[in-house]
Amino acid sequence: MEMLKQLLGWVDDRFPLTATWKQHLSEYYAPKNFNFWYFFGSLALLVLVLQLVTGIFLTIHYKPDASLNAAGVPVAFASVEYIMRDVDWGWLIRYLHATGASMFFVVVYLHMFRGMIYGSYQKPRELIWIFGCFIYVALMAEAFMGYLLPWGQMSFWGAQVIVNLFSAIPFVGEEIGIWIRGDYVISDATLNRFFAFHVAAVPLVLLGLVVMHLVALHEVGSNNPDGIEIKKKKDPETHIPLDGIPFHPYYTVKDILGVAVFLIVFSVIMFFTPEMGGYFLEANNFVPADPFKTPTHIAPLWYFTAFYSILRAVPPMFDSQFPGVIAMGMAIVVLFLLPWLDKSPVKSIRYRGPMYKWALTLFIVSFFILSYLGTLSTTSGRTLVAQICSVIYFAFFILMPWYTRMDKTKPEPERVTA
Repeated sequence: MEMLKQLLGWVDDRFPLTATWKQHLSEYYAPKNFNFWYFFGSLALLVLVLQLVTGIFLTIHYKPDASLNAAGVPVAFASVEYIMRDVDWGWLIRYLHATGASMFFVVVYLHMFRGMIYGSYQKPRELIWIFGCFIYVALMAEAFMGYLLPWGQMSFWGAQVIVNLFSAIPFVGEEIGIWIRGDYVISDATLNRFFAFHVAAVPLVLLGLVVMHLVALHEVGSNNPDGIEIKKKKDPETHIPLDGIPFHPYYTVKDILGVAVFLIVFSVIMFFTPEMGGYFLEANNFVPADPFKTPTHIAPLWYFTAFYSILRAVPPMFDSQFPGVIAMGMAIVVLFLLPWLDKSPVKSIRYRGPMYKWALTLFIVSFFILSYLGTLSTTSGRTLVAQICSVIYFAFFILMPWYTRMDKTKPEPERVTA
C-alpha cells in the first residue's frame, strides 16, 4: 500500500492524475435530483468506446478495395463476408459495430431530447449544446462514410444519392462532387478516401469534440430537471453546493444500472434481430455492389431519414434539387441556434406553460413521421404529409422567440425538488 502511495505521488508530481480525478469525478458536484434521462450521456460515451474498439478489430481484416476478385465479387464486400464467416468471432464484432452504430444515434437522440425538455442549452450552457451539435454532425459524417464500406448494393447506391446532393449546389456542385468521390463516379477512390476518413480523420475530430463537450460541462456544471443553478446556493464554510452530491460514487454507481439495462436491450437486438427488420441492416446490403443494377427503392438508414424526407418534400426549382438540399442543411443548422431562439425565463419543462409543451410535442411527432416517410418511396399523398411535417419542424424553431416569451410559466423553486 505504501509503495502504491509513493507511485501515485510520483505520478502526481509529473501528471495531474489525482487532481483530474477529483475535479471531474470525486469532487465534481452534480445536482442530487438526476433522473433516468441523465443516463444517456454516459451511455453515448460507452457506445463511442464500443465503436472504437470494434472498429479497430474490423480494420484488421477489412480491405477497402472495389476491384473484383476471382469469384467476380468486390474485394471489400468479400472481406466483410470473410469477417462474418471465417474470422473467429468475426460475426460478433461486425454485429457489435453495426448494432452500435444505430444504438449510438438512439442514445444521442434521447440525450438531445433531454436537453430540450430541461433547457440544457440555455445560459450558461450554450457552448455545451453547440459542441453537442457538432458531435451530432460528426456522427452523421462518420455513419455516412461507414455506410459505404461494406460495398453492398445499398452502400453503393445510397452513397451515389447522397454525394449527388452536393452536385446540386450551383456553380461549384460538380467540383465538390468530384472532390468527395475522388472520381467522376462512386469508385475505388471513393471507397479508399471514405475508409481513411471513417477510421482516422472523423474519429479524431469526434474525440476532440467529446473532450470539449465534457470540459465545458464540468466548467459550468450540470443542469437538472428543475433547471436550477445549484452553484448559487453553497455551504458558507465548505463552499459545496447544498443541492449537490459527488458524481463519484453516487452517479457512477447509478449509471451502472443504466448500462446494465442498455446492454440487455443491445444484446437482445444483436443476437436475435441484428437487422431490425431492415432498419439497422438492409437486405440489399447483403448483395454485392453492382453499378449496373439500381435497387427498386433507395433510402438512407433510419437516422438520416427525417432529413431525407425534408429534402424530398421541397419541390425542385429549374430541374435542380438545390432548394431541398438547402432545406435539409438548414434543418440541422437551426439546432445550433436553439440557445438564442428560446426566450423562456425558465429552463425546465416542469415550469413551462402549455404553448411550449404543445410545440415540442408537435415537433417530436413530425420528426417521427418524417423519419418513417423517409424509408418509403414517394407518392403525392406522402409528399404532402412530409411537407406539412417539414413546416411544423421549422415552425418549432422559427416561432420559438414568440411563443416561449408569451407562454405562461410557473415560478421555479428556490432549491431542487426530490
